[in-house]
Amino acid sequence: MSSTLLLAVVFVLDLVAFALAVAAEQRRASARIAQDARSRYCVYESDIATGLGVGALLFLLVSQLLVMAATRCLCCGRVLIPGRSRALAIFLFITCWVTFIIAEACLLAGSVRNAYHTEYRTVLSANPPSCETLRKGMFGAGAAFVVLTGIASELYYVFYSKSDEGVIPTRDTGIRMGAFN
Repeated sequence: MSSTLLLAVVFVLDLVAFALAVAAEQRRASARIAQDARSRYCVYESDIATGLGVGALLFLLVSQLLVMAATRCLCCGRVLIPGRSRALAIFLFITCWVTFIIAEACLLAGSVRNAYHTEYRTVLSANPPSCETLRKGMFGAGAAFVVLTGIASELYYVFYSKSDEGVIPTRDTGIRMGAFN
């Protein structure tokens, strides 16, 4: 039977990761062009989204590692009982890894891109500097895939637990060797 405590811990970790990703989307860096006596330059307002994105990435990583450790990553341990639960467990195993990789990539790319600031100045008569910032929706996409990863990993754990219960009956498929007299 699946552990309710593990499901609750994974749910809380995924919920925190989702909240941090949404907060990172709301607080991503913004830039404005400032001007002094001889040049124009970029001034970046907030950089807290980088930390929030990395925090979401780490919480999601811990959640995924917890589920994979509890299920022995599907490939180590006892053989699962054939049936619908095993088939769904295998499908959800693949799904949760795919969504996990996409979520981590979005959160990591968003954090790195948000931390990047252009540092050059231009002369007043030239074109204004390009103050590059993170595009809207990168952390939002990460947050959406955090939710999908959480759903897939919890369902994977439940179906894995259902197909792991009991003992597979052994079949006598060979010729028995008797004692030599």
